[in-house]
Amino acid sequence: MNHRTIGGSPELLSHEDLAALRENLYEQRLFRREQLRRIGGPVAPRAEDRLQQQAAAQIEVRVKLAASARMVLADVEAALARMDEGTYGTCPLCRTLIDRDHLMIVPQARYCARCRQTRRTVP
Repeated sequence: MNHRTIGGSPELLSHEDLAALRENLYEQRLFRREQLRRIGGPVAPRAEDRLQQQAAAQIEVRVKLAASARMVLADVEAALARMDEGTYGTCPLCRTLIDRDHLMIVPQARYCARCRQTRRTVP
């Protein structure tokens, strides 16, 4: 079990918490893989010239959605790997524990609150 610190007192991330988080990550992985499969499919042919511009815009949106889905999928896969390695829930930068409540909301979270904030402010 992993220990969590909330409000200064340690809180355990229970086996049930880990199981729920793992299930959430599996569901996200399935969703992102399916999303990428659908996005990667061929664009429906357009018969009219005026729709070519719209088709180009749709392709651009698909490319951006695919990139986003790939990033989230990579984060989910990395979180599952950390679970398997036994390092899940520990910030790799400062080695402190990531807040349990944050993990329950964002199970693929990699960094503690302090390191997340530091990473946002560093150019």
